[in-house]
Amino acid sequence: MNEIQTVQLFKCLADATRLQLLSALGDGPKYVELLSQLLDRSPSTVSFHLKKLEEAGLVEAKKEQYYTMYRLNRSLLDAPIGRLVLGDPKKLDAQAVKEQQYRESVLKNLFEYGKLKNIPVQRKKRRIVLEKLAESFEKGVRYPEKQVNLILADFHDDFCTLRREMVAEGIMAREKGEYWLREDTDA
Repeated sequence: MNEIQTVQLFKCLADATRLQLLSALGDGPKYVELLSQLLDRSPSTVSFHLKKLEEAGLVEAKKEQYYTMYRLNRSLLDAPIGRLVLGDPKKLDAQAVKEQQYRESVLKNLFEYGKLKNIPVQRKKRRIVLEKLAESFEKGVRYPEKQVNLILADFHDDFCTLRREMVAEGIMAREKGEYWLREDTDA
């Protein structure tokens, strides 16, 4: 189910009459006139809402003799809401691959022979660079400012900006002249 279909589904469910129709169809297929009597609504109103439910894929219509019978689409209604909202896990995996490719291309373009050519202005690219630099530090180890400067100076001459940005981005923490990787980061 794509995003547009998911939005249409949730819009469709945001109506009391449609929810009543789904409930009435819960115990089996029914035709418009019977649903009209059960819900105390006019047949035209019931038909209108059934059409919306059918467009969203919640209800299926099938012609049987003189009547069009409406039944619930159990496959859609039995689907976990998380799958509807989050989408296909394969699609998410493809997105993660694209993000990793973007990350690698940013690093390839900004680093040459292990040195950072320039500090990117764009925040997303700068964050990628800072996360890469954070790999030079060990979690749980507190570093004096001088040591942080030496480590960062191996990558770029403006180590003060890099150090300050790592703290500002929440990658590193600072207290009384000591720096350490924050526990809640993936760096």
